Amino acid sequence: MSAMKLNVIAENPLSRRAALGLATAAMTVGVARAFAADGHEGMDHSQMDHSKMDHSAMDHSMHATKHKAVIDTATDCIAKGEVCVAHCIDLMKAGDTAMADCMKTVSAMMPMCAALVRLAALDSKRLKELAAVCKDVCADCEAECKKHAEKHTVCKDCMDSCTACIKECKALLDA
Repeated sequence: MSAMKLNVIAENPLSRRAALGLATAAMTVGVARAFAADGHEGMDHSQMDHSKMDHSAMDHSMHATKHKAVIDTATDCIAKGEVCVAHCIDLMKAGDTAMADCMKTVSAMMPMCAALVRLAALDSKRLKELAAVCKDVCADCEAECKKHAEKHTVCKDCMDSCTACIKECKALLDA
């Protein structure tokens, strides 16, 4: 690594908390996409010997999830939330402490949505219970981001993703 790259890293170190948040989000998005994939998109068949297999007779319905919309909207919340938190951090560094509550509610929303993705992918028997709580946490985030939506596009994007997740949680609860 060049001396210039090392200086950049030393001057702007990534906190353990931020690194863990990024790693968790990346892993959650990857897992969610793998579980949400229809058909074979999420499967690695490269190491399988297909020479003696007749796939035409196999039931591949197990690869699809009946909660794809919940997984997709919750995953979008996580992604938009990560961008929003990064934006809040930048603004707070510049002295804009008005973003503290936004960052707090977004930071509470992301792990809830990650848990929702996992339970939806597994079709867990506790999915509806978590969806009810996640809906409320997303509503808190939506309300806080709404305060900043006109001024900050990333807040509006996060708000919109929460609105979509709330809608899917309600649909799941009503089913």
